[in-house]
Amino acid sequence: MGTTTVTLRLAESEKQVIADYAKTFGMSVSEFVRTTALSRIEDELDLVAWDDAKREFDADPRTLTADEIAAKYL
Repeated sequence: MGTTTVTLRLAESEKQVIADYAKTFGMSVSEFVRTTALSRIEDELDLVAWDDAKREFDADPRTLTADEIAAKYL
């Protein structure tokens, strides 16, 4: 997988806070920003999936055992 560069505009104080935080956890600024952004995206997608599952459960609160699910989908 190739890499690319992204430019991020920050106030000097913001840059310092991010750099200090990353250093505290033994990470580069690049690694910190990348993992934080991707983690946020994953959290948002998980929340959407949870909302969908909750709506489905609220509409039909019947539950299935693991064996019933396997029989239905496998």
